[in-house]
Amino acid sequence: MSSPILTFGLGLVLLVLFGFYLASDDPRRKRIVGLVLTVFICAFAVESFLPLSTKIRLGLDLKGGTSFLMRLVTEKDDKGETKKITPDMLDQAVETIRKRVDQFGTSEPVISPQYPDRILVQIPGLTSANVDEARHQLQKVAKLEFKLVHPESASLIPQIEAGTAITPPGYRIQTEKSDKPNTPGIKLLVKQRPEMTGESIKAAYPQFNGMAYSVSMEFTREGTKQFAKVTGENVGNLLAIVLDGEVQSAPRINGPIDQGRAEITGQFTDVEVRNLASVLENPLQTPVAIDDTRSVSATLGSDSIRSGILAGLVGLLVVSLAVLIYYRAAGVIALVGLVVNMIILFGVMSLFNFVLTLPGIAGIILTVGMAVDANVLIYERLREELAAGKSFTTAIDAAFEKAFSAIFDANVTTLITAAILFWKATGPVKGFAVTLTVGVIASVFAALVVTRVLFSWLTHLGWLKEVRMANLLHKPNFDFLGKRKIAALISITLLLGSIAIFAIRGERNFGIDFRGGDLLRLSMTQPVAENDAREALKMDDVVVQKETSGDKDFLQIRGPFDSSAKITKTLQEKFPQAGLVSVQNDRVGAVVGKQLAINSAIALGLGMLGILVYVTLRFEFSFALGALVALIHDVVITAGVFSLFGREFSLVMVGAILTIAGYSINDTIVVYDRIREGLRSGRKGSVESIMNASINETLNRTILTGGATLFSMIGLYFLGGQALNDFAFAILIGILVGTYSSVYIASPVVLWWSKIKGEALDRQIKKSDTTQIAVQH
Repeated sequence: MSSPILTFGLGLVLLVLFGFYLASDDPRRKRIVGLVLTVFICAFAVESFLPLSTKIRLGLDLKGGTSFLMRLVTEKDDKGETKKITPDMLDQAVETIRKRVDQFGTSEPVISPQYPDRILVQIPGLTSANVDEARHQLQKVAKLEFKLVHPESASLIPQIEAGTAITPPGYRIQTEKSDKPNTPGIKLLVKQRPEMTGESIKAAYPQFNGMAYSVSMEFTREGTKQFAKVTGENVGNLLAIVLDGEVQSAPRINGPIDQGRAEITGQFTDVEVRNLASVLENPLQTPVAIDDTRSVSATLGSDSIRSGILAGLVGLLVVSLAVLIYYRAAGVIALVGLVVNMIILFGVMSLFNFVLTLPGIAGIILTVGMAVDANVLIYERLREELAAGKSFTTAIDAAFEKAFSAIFDANVTTLITAAILFWKATGPVKGFAVTLTVGVIASVFAALVVTRVLFSWLTHLGWLKEVRMANLLHKPNFDFLGKRKIAALISITLLLGSIAIFAIRGERNFGIDFRGGDLLRLSMTQPVAENDAREALKMDDVVVQKETSGDKDFLQIRGPFDSSAKITKTLQEKFPQAGLVSVQNDRVGAVVGKQLAINSAIALGLGMLGILVYVTLRFEFSFALGALVALIHDVVITAGVFSLFGREFSLVMVGAILTIAGYSINDTIVVYDRIREGLRSGRKGSVESIMNASINETLNRTILTGGATLFSMIGLYFLGGQALNDFAFAILIGILVGTYSSVYIASPVVLWWSKIKGEALDRQIKKSDTTQIAVQH
């Protein structure tokens, strides 16, 4: 599938087949087209991702490496005004950094602009020992200038320092870099305005003459002319070669140099001379600063893969067994749909070259739990249709038709949060948004097309004539809305408690992603006590925690920005027997931390706004208000419980919070859909009784879907490793609170608002339906 034309052509064929499937009213034709479509998609997906080892791209958190978030630094012009960063300046910096990264010899580096003024650099396989060198090399400006030295420099400088002479206008005293250790260099009276700059350099490369290292330069055609003119007009004078404001050397001009070559000599090591040649050949026209550095060892990455796969398999096994036990033959069909779901997920990720990250693995595991939801909705509808006395074939068609709106609305609201997360997130969290988005789309296709085609074929061939299902609750009839005042009191108490806990902890709620600083994880072969490590460091604002993941022990240390190198060196010297090795090193500047916090708040706000608009359009404003109140309720309580257990909010937690919002709305929409159906049908009874009945009718589905997702996250919590423990913990709390709020918060708010408005809820629904029809036409 390497050819874009072939990929486009096959994709077009799939779209045509899908269109035929949707448009066909003939059951026989629909069965055939559906089967061909399913087989075609599965074959297409399998070919795209096999073999997995070569087709799925892994993020740095899984394969090891370092990412740098670089920011172009604005300078002031001659008028003292701050220069504006232009797209051309950013593009030039990207190309320059790309050439510098090539010098490291790593495979598949990623250098991408993050408009308007940032660049993300990801370098796989970069060892912890080389991170500091890479940082220095990437942000080095290498501003090269050729400046004339005053002809009477040697005699004027003593007089200027003695106060018997003044510095000539346009000159300043600078010290030449010394070739001898502990020996000061010669002072020179250097002209402030350069005769030439490094923009005239065509190429630069290191040289070694057997005695010392140097850098040879070749000038461009225009640079050759300029250099010949400068050297021809100043024979006998000194010409200072100034790099980043420091005089590297000041050779005497013995004659015109018109061959287009020059040489920089000095006290260079082999590493320095290679780096210098690289930055001279690829100069940065705009200074850059590294605000964020994240480094993960390959060992920790492979451990994360093993933990993620184990957690995924356990979650898949538990969910599969639960579906088989509860739905039996229909459960087998659901599992076939789940397999197709996974095939499509990996196929799409491979086809479009998406990156699989550690949160992305969590997204896959979450997809496994949520994928069951569509089948549960269909099967619970099927149970009702069969109980109403319909034939098996007719009941299947009715179940799929009636479940469609709930499946569609619930998954669209999840996609809204996933899309916003993809838009605002960076790095690994974006990988989570990708897998969640693809997983949701694949789940809908597998449930509405694959399982329906299987049911159709099995009934047509006479292999499936009936289905037997377990019944968790037989015709439940709980008075949920009658307990809404008690539920409101409980929720208010939990909300106030959550806000209070969060406020008391203050800044301690936030990790380095939002506050800035260094987060260091050191593996140990011999244990080191937390108190011993703290006493050895003797640093303020340092938090030391001991962690265990599997059979390995780690020290996690959070300290001030750019302190990780000092911390690592101190602990390795103090505890040489412990075998301390850096496996993760994150450095986040205060500027980036503040921006991440702002972006996270914007993402959450946009997610809520998008859901509010969509639910209003699909239902009615009172439903949107109830969904929004339930969403805020779930997010605040989850954050409060998270804070209560002393955990810190990180960038990955942004994904968890938005996922909780999506899950909460997903659950709420299903209840809403049944309420809307009950009100439309003209069912007898008060609005409250109809809403109560609707909640009871979806109760089995709520428990089954919540349980499946819960078990998936439990596996991730216990087996997913330390890196995803906080994520899984937040989702677990969110599932419990979200299930509660869809029953006791969202629905009562709808009822309360309808009473405040003074108009019957069924009339509001009919008005909303009329508005939708008018918009569609």
